[in-house]
Amino acid sequence: MEFTEAGTGAGAGAGTGAGTGAGTETGAAAVLAAAVEVIRAPLAEILPRLSAALVGPAPHHAVAELSSECTYAPFKTHGDPVGDRRITNAELAALAPSVPAGQPWQGRARVAGTELPVLAVSSDVVPRGALLVLVRTDDSALPPAVTALAQTLWDLVTAHRDRMTAEAVPGVLAQSRVAADTRARTIAELGDAHEATLTGLLGVLRSRALDDSSARGRAVDLAVSALVDLRAEAERDQALVEEPAGQAFERLADSLRPLLRHSQVRLDLAPPEEENGAADRLLSADVANAARAAVRAVLLAVLEQGPEPVRRVHVGWKVDDRELHATVRDDGPGAVSRDALAARRVGERLAALGGGLGLDAVPGWGTTVTVTVPLAPHGPQQARRADPLSALGARELEVLGHLARGHRNRVIAQELHISESTVKFHVANILGKLGVTTRGEAAALAHTWGGAAA
Repeated sequence: MEFTEAGTGAGAGAGTGAGTGAGTETGAAAVLAAAVEVIRAPLAEILPRLSAALVGPAPHHAVAELSSECTYAPFKTHGDPVGDRRITNAELAALAPSVPAGQPWQGRARVAGTELPVLAVSSDVVPRGALLVLVRTDDSALPPAVTALAQTLWDLVTAHRDRMTAEAVPGVLAQSRVAADTRARTIAELGDAHEATLTGLLGVLRSRALDDSSARGRAVDLAVSALVDLRAEAERDQALVEEPAGQAFERLADSLRPLLRHSQVRLDLAPPEEENGAADRLLSADVANAARAAVRAVLLAVLEQGPEPVRRVHVGWKVDDRELHATVRDDGPGAVSRDALAARRVGERLAALGGGLGLDAVPGWGTTVTVTVPLAPHGPQQARRADPLSALGARELEVLGHLARGHRNRVIAQELHISESTVKFHVANILGKLGVTTRGEAAALAHTWGGAAA
């Protein structure tokens, strides 16, 4: 990574104490208003709205982000940095180590294939961090109040997305799975095409029939470098949207211990086995988040049983080639009901990913709850047939979410910044894919399968 520093921005707290009285109140109100406008946007519109909120105080041509908590698209861009050139995942990954969390950085960095002035902001709200980069219109240094505003908004956006993924909101999970499936297919198709082309090129260039050995050697070096870059890009994307099952279970354990800190309940943990490689098996972020959220919700339902106390709770994960199986077992009164689990939206979270829930409650002996989440984007064939929303695209899920809330076409068009004719087109596609004839029937399916939160 090549960059030259033109000046560092102040930390997130810089500028927050500048001015008193009406000036401070006005600044705080502006930050809050901007935050509300950004956070209330659909997932696909958050980055454009964040750019719109910052373009006045921090003029920029384009904005890009690298965010591990945004499972459906960890790398996104908005705007036009330099003509038809594009900002790449690799450029942001190279810049990230130079931007400490909470300390906005101003200077020149290599983005869109050239050296440009940028404002880079990093947040440590999530474990693996999140980076926002604004491609500036000039090299002038931004004042601390502006960099503080960018830091605050980025921290809020990162925390908002992290909460949505950690809680495994059903509509968000459905959208994440559709987008993840699309991204995986696109990456696979592009990777296959590039690899086939470059492998063929290597075969030709390595042929002894060619006379110009120096040209052949140079071409071989270029092709090998291109292959290395292609594979590195795939690995970077994988690192952002996947994590080992053992590591995902450790994060679950860390979130469960505080729930029992002041109780007499003993927590027994059984992580994925290391011997058979289950602990190292990579889980997509939506699978890990859904499993963690479901287990936490089940544990809370278990702890609310009465009148007999729960003395011991066992939580275990097993991972095979097709599914993640989570088990929560207690020695309580066996009073956990499906209604108690439904109240915590456990079934909705799992249905969004084609998963399932099993309950075995024996009065006087305890309760065993089993959670199953398919590892593949669409899960087993039976799960694909079970979840009608899996046939919808990301934009169609957004439109369906508005239908479920009773919004008419004009309102949907305004909220999604599209024309009414485009809304009609999406509604027609939704009705056809869901096999229903009315908007009311589509809304009912959305509420049943979790699309109402999309």
